[in-house]
Amino acid sequence: MRLFSVFLLAIACLPLSGCGVYSLSGASISGKTIRIQVFENRARYVSPTLNAALTEKVRSRILSQTGLAPVSTDNADYNLSGVITAYEVTVTGVQNTQIATQNRLTISVAVDFKNRPDPKASFNQTFTRFTDFSATQTLQSVEASLIDNIGAQLADDIFNKAFVNW
Repeated sequence: MRLFSVFLLAIACLPLSGCGVYSLSGASISGKTIRIQVFENRARYVSPTLNAALTEKVRSRILSQTGLAPVSTDNADYNLSGVITAYEVTVTGVQNTQIATQNRLTISVAVDFKNRPDPKASFNQTFTRFTDFSATQTLQSVEASLIDNIGAQLADDIFNKAFVNW
C-alpha cells in the first residue's frame, strides 16, 4: 500500500515538472538564480565567526529548499543581502535580586531581498531571534552552539519571508 501511495504521488507531480513556477513545502519560486551576499557585521559586539556562519545558514537553507543556482552577478533573479545589527547578551533571570541565573544572546539582521521576477515580493525587514543560556556558562563556551541555533531560526524566518506564500 505504501509503495502504491508513493507511485501516486510521483504521478501527480509529473505535470508540474516542466513548469517555470513550482512549489515545494509551500515555497514559490519562479526564478532560476540567486545571489546571496555575505552579511556585513555592524553590531556593537563583533563575533569573528558570526557573519560567515549566519550567511552560510541562510545560503544552505535557501539552496537546499529551492533548487536555485547561486551566482555572483548583480543580474540574478533574486538578490539577498543583510547587515547584522545586533549581537548582544542580556541578563534574563535573577536570583535573590543580585545573582544572574540566565543570560540571553540576541542576534538581529536587517535583510534586503530583491525579487526580480515579482518586484512586489521584494522586502527590507529586520529579523531577530534569541536563545537563553545558563549564567554559569561563559559566552565563549556556548557561543558556537548558540550561533548555530539562532542562525537556523533566522534562516527559516528569512526563507519563509522570501519564498513561502502562506
